[in-house]
Amino acid sequence: MPSARKDTAPRQYLTFRLGGLEYALDYAKVQELRPLLSLERFAADGEVLGGVAVSRGVIMPIVDMRIAFGPRPPEHDPHTDVIILKLSNCVMGMVTDGVTDIVTMGAGQIRPFDNLSEDAGYLLGMGTINARKLIVIDIDKLMAIRRVTLGSRHAA
Repeated sequence: MPSARKDTAPRQYLTFRLGGLEYALDYAKVQELRPLLSLERFAADGEVLGGVAVSRGVIMPIVDMRIAFGPRPPEHDPHTDVIILKLSNCVMGMVTDGVTDIVTMGAGQIRPFDNLSEDAGYLLGMGTINARKLIVIDIDKLMAIRRVTLGSRHAA
């Protein structure tokens, strides 16, 4: 029974913007936040894979989610945020339009989406805090999909 209580306990989520929408991911997956310009980048930019960077001695891929979720922005804003994620099998950076804040939500505040395709399994539901709507994502699942997609692009 203790695990059932743990699943329903309120959790902290980091919220961020992409293409005019606001998203939330489990804050426990966040290692740190860095401005994009503060990262030492040493590999060429790709379409979605924004290259490879070093942060505090850790070499990691950078994924530009602004491109993955919409058209490429004209250039990097000095305030463009990178969320450094500690996923189940790697550390990586995720470029967003900007980090909003940290919120706490319980399971009752997240309504699952109906009729999702298998490809959208990373979408956990729509979170609601007051009048604010947040698309809650499972970042491990989303990045697993992105790794498969990136791998197939490079194989061609």
